[in-house]
Amino acid sequence: MGLIGALGAGPVAIDTVAFVYAGDLWLASAKGGDARRLTSDAGMEYFPKFSPDGRWIAFSAEYSGTRQVHVIPAAGGTPRQLTYYSDVGPMPVRGGTDYRVLDWTPDGKQVLVRANRVPSDERGRRPYLVPVEGGLETPLVIPESGAGSLSPDGTGLAWLSWDHPRMPWQGSDLWLATLDSAGRPRGTRHVAG
Repeated sequence: MGLIGALGAGPVAIDTVAFVYAGDLWLASAKGGDARRLTSDAGMEYFPKFSPDGRWIAFSAEYSGTRQVHVIPAAGGTPRQLTYYSDVGPMPVRGGTDYRVLDWTPDGKQVLVRANRVPSDERGRRPYLVPVEGGLETPLVIPESGAGSLSPDGTGLAWLSWDHPRMPWQGSDLWLATLDSAGRPRGTRHVAG
């Protein structure tokens, strides 16, 4: 299996793409052909993202009334829940999404997610690292963010921020930082916005 990625959310796919259709996860060859349904649960699935080795797919799902982060083997199987913190519940129109899968750490041991847990604002988002083998989420010590991605070696982070109530397309800022071993940004610099 070659390099694989999620359609619209990650590296350019060479062999396989993961996508959401009708609330379920699907896989298809990047060369075309029939798609294969990976999930068929009653809840909605969102934001699939392949692990660096291509063996797992992290995704957000609403199986039990709240949105949580799960993983599933790329070959198929039963999803396994990684997060258990209650999401913020129904959001206002254009309120965004809670527990959005953003990326994987290069070693495949943690999933980078964005959770709405800024105390001053239900729409306030912050990135967290979620261990794939279980355990508590660890917040990255950066200001509120809308989206983010780790560098290929895991030592850097790029993220978007914006000033509410303006929407992201009215005033986003792009930031880059080097992360220390505790996930704290060092050398943060404003790139655009």
